[in-house]
Amino acid sequence: MSAATIAMTQGMAKPRRLEVDPMLLFAATGLLMLGVIMVASASMSISEQEFGTPFHYLIRHCTNIGLGLVIAVMVLGIPVMLWERISFLLLLVAMGLLVVVLVPGVARPINGAVRWLHLGFLNLQVSEPARLLLMMYLSAYMVRRGDEVRQDFGGFLKPMLIISLACFLLLLEPDFGATLVLLSTSLAMLFIAGVKFRYFILLILIAGGAMASLALTSEYRVRRLMSFIDPWADPFGSGFQLTQSLIAIGRGEWTGVGLGAGVQKLFYLPEAHTDFVFAVTAEELGLVGVVCILSMYMLLVWRAFKISINAARADLQFGAYLSFGIGFWLGLQALINIGVNMGALPTKGLTLPLMSYGGSSILITLVALAVLFRVNHETSAVGRSAVTARDAGRRGRVSRGRS
Repeated sequence: MSAATIAMTQGMAKPRRLEVDPMLLFAATGLLMLGVIMVASASMSISEQEFGTPFHYLIRHCTNIGLGLVIAVMVLGIPVMLWERISFLLLLVAMGLLVVVLVPGVARPINGAVRWLHLGFLNLQVSEPARLLLMMYLSAYMVRRGDEVRQDFGGFLKPMLIISLACFLLLLEPDFGATLVLLSTSLAMLFIAGVKFRYFILLILIAGGAMASLALTSEYRVRRLMSFIDPWADPFGSGFQLTQSLIAIGRGEWTGVGLGAGVQKLFYLPEAHTDFVFAVTAEELGLVGVVCILSMYMLLVWRAFKISINAARADLQFGAYLSFGIGFWLGLQALINIGVNMGALPTKGLTLPLMSYGGSSILITLVALAVLFRVNHETSAVGRSAVTARDAGRRGRVSRGRS
């Protein structure tokens, strides 16, 4: 019996005890709880001004977390093999989401972009679920066509054409940050699948050139690049966000000004509870808080990669590819957000996973983590089955020897 068959059988049988990775649980819970605290601190002032109550954004944030946890528990009960079997349907859903927001009158424009579907209780940013669904499709494709992907340029090019189409749709919204994360994650997943290095480098050069052309041919993105290079040249215009973020981080020093005592979030730093929650954290908790955040993200990414390695050793290739993709995506998005806050990268409009206010990001991140926990559980189940089979074989050999 193959490892994949064992995992599917164990998954369908609804195992009694869930095998939890304690370090992954610690990192995810720590970031989620710290995010609640910092969203509360960063949003109270603007919430009071806009809604007459300091708790509007905090209540919505906690509601989104609660909804995300409910959905995550449901996803936790779904065998990983099922996602692999319906991967083509997931691809269609992902593309459908990316197309439907571009239909006039369907999506609600916010700040000139059409990225959100209004679902009544939630504004769904379609790039979030689409990214996870595309990663599931790509993982299944690499399992089915692994030899073709590794040996033939056409096998490598076919999935990249699909990812390129998804990136094109994202750019029409426009959502440059989500495009960068999706493209980078897809390339990383194909790289660990064993794509020939020359093909990989060629595509990186093409993708890098295309991204650079897009950035330089858009007046809006050129202004962002210029403000990133020298934000102090126009500190009250294009460089306002970055300069205020740097001031907040600088004020934090070693131990911060104290929780809730930050000043930048009150009048100066735009999007303090969403894109720039890291800057507020650095101001109020200082270098100590920053080190804690970075440590928890590093722990989360390491455990995701470790789960991927264990799944590959257990011959659960789909789970291995998907776990790696989730870990790379969360790590890259956190790195970009922190880099933007610190002035190391141009502004991208990406949230800080598990910490920033944002319903779509919280929901999909919790679902992705549930998939990670499920892969870890099924990998452990395969290990237990292998040990049981080995022990049974030893007992059989001992019995035959005695007889």
